[in-house]
Amino acid sequence: MALLILRRAALMLATMLVVSALIFLLLEFDVDSVAVKVLGPFSTQEQRNIWLEVNGYTDPALTRYLRWLGSILQGDFGDSLRFRRPVGEVLWPRLANTGLLAAIVLSTMALLGLSLGVLAGVHEGRLLDRVVSVTSVVTTSIPEFASAVFLSAVFVFWLGWLPGTSGMAAGFDPWQLVLPVMVLVTYGFGYIARLTRASMAEVMRSNYVRTARLKGLSHWSVVMRHALRNALIAPYTVIVLQINWLLSGVIVVEFFFAYKGFGALLLEASLFQDIYMVQACAIIAVAVAVISQAISDIGYAVLNPRIRVG
Repeated sequence: MALLILRRAALMLATMLVVSALIFLLLEFDVDSVAVKVLGPFSTQEQRNIWLEVNGYTDPALTRYLRWLGSILQGDFGDSLRFRRPVGEVLWPRLANTGLLAAIVLSTMALLGLSLGVLAGVHEGRLLDRVVSVTSVVTTSIPEFASAVFLSAVFVFWLGWLPGTSGMAAGFDPWQLVLPVMVLVTYGFGYIARLTRASMAEVMRSNYVRTARLKGLSHWSVVMRHALRNALIAPYTVIVLQINWLLSGVIVVEFFFAYKGFGALLLEASLFQDIYMVQACAIIAVAVAVISQAISDIGYAVLNPRIRVG
């Protein structure tokens, strides 16, 4: 296990270095483009040249990359062109907002998807299995913007039970999180349920489960003590990788409900060509993706020590 963690850590560092170099090449290598984004399209060439010289953009590319990487490692992403403040002052609160939303959605989605998937897999071919399978297919087929419109129409305009926006203008309000959570859980739990159902049904047909039954163990004892652990290996990977989607893939939901999260910030930075904010968001998104992949690999070994992750 220690060797696996060291390998994953080394791979994470190598991946982040490669990604940082690519981000630098895409966004920082063309110095004239950077000057135009910072000073605006109506600035003169003389103004751009002065700005480039003052900010060290006349240095060699390798020197600029190392200086840029060092600033990022210290948490200095520069000043946002859109908000006229240091990037960190805007980024970290937005990231915390999305983290809160993601934690609620992930826990609810995992609990619901795993529970329904296990029940459907244990009762393969029966009515419960068919109901769970059909429901999962239907919910995963409806995109987030469609379910957001439908749920808002029902709970905001028809019943009047929930607020229609999640801007938190008057401070934190848990009721404003209900609709975004419902939309994301509705879209995501079905895939987990279907994968868990398939995995559970396969495990229940295995030889060691048949042997456990022949020994006289009760049905749910076989399920909980022998089948569940192996059945969770495949769904576990999917659940962990949902973190990436919940970080930057929920732009539609955050924008629809005016939720001030990481996804909405990335969209806003892209629309306003806020180069330093885009860089910071890209680095954070990739870091989360790499870390979640490492957690997934280590979890494989925990759930089944016979699995060797290379």
